[in-house]
Amino acid sequence: MAFRSNNPISLMLPPFRGLTRSIILTGVVVFLATAVLGLVSQSLEALLVGYLSLQPGLSLHPLIWELITYPFVGSGVFSVAFALLTLWFFATVLEEERGSRWLGEFFMMTTIAGGVMAALLSLAAASIPGLGPAVSTAGFWPEVLAVMVAYGVLHAEDQIQFNFLFTLKAKYLAAIYVLFYLALSLVGGDRFGSLTALCNAGVGYGFLKFAPRRGFRVGLSERWFGMRNAYFRSKRRRAARKFTVYMRKQGKEVSLDEDGRYVDPDGKPRDPNDRRWMN
Repeated sequence: MAFRSNNPISLMLPPFRGLTRSIILTGVVVFLATAVLGLVSQSLEALLVGYLSLQPGLSLHPLIWELITYPFVGSGVFSVAFALLTLWFFATVLEEERGSRWLGEFFMMTTIAGGVMAALLSLAAASIPGLGPAVSTAGFWPEVLAVMVAYGVLHAEDQIQFNFLFTLKAKYLAAIYVLFYLALSLVGGDRFGSLTALCNAGVGYGFLKFAPRRGFRVGLSERWFGMRNAYFRSKRRRAARKFTVYMRKQGKEVSLDEDGRYVDPDGKPRDPNDRRWMN
């Protein structure tokens, strides 16, 4: 467990709001619901968890919803609590800096693309113990690793307190977690879970480097409206050239600027509040 700190003994809780709060509350509700279901029927709980966890042999087809649901299915109170607390500390900072829309795209992209990548690698390396079509994984830790890597890139020099024991820079903390999951994926244990966490972290790093600062949705929207405005500006310039030719045939010279707006022949500056030229 880690948290931001300006000195080695103070614990600073970030604001609990926005999309980060929604993700954490969803994880808590799902965990409590599955726990209550387990008290009623453990077989039903196992069936539900099996349908929501990431399984390489089923997540790509036909249970494609597993690519979205697997982070919310946690096992173990302490594992879920530490994962959600770590996500709260680091995701809140990213959301405040980049916005809720960016964080939502980051969460969906790392979860889905990372899950697809891990499932394909597991199917391709089915001969390795711990991988193959029949394994499964679930929990927030893959997404936590992706968020920590993003934080470590953006706040590499920030001092982070680790497990209430010592402080180190954010980039070193992210590197320690990446090496830990890399070691798990190599020596055994939860090999597929470690592979999923590493794939989430890799996708998160790529998203951080190549996605627009406010997310793909805003970037595509700005590009679309930029192309639309450029089209209408070109139409206005063509209309202005045709109008100039027409007025020249009538024996009158008309001056227009590069955007097709009328230029007063007497050199009077145009009133910026005058919108009659637009009619």
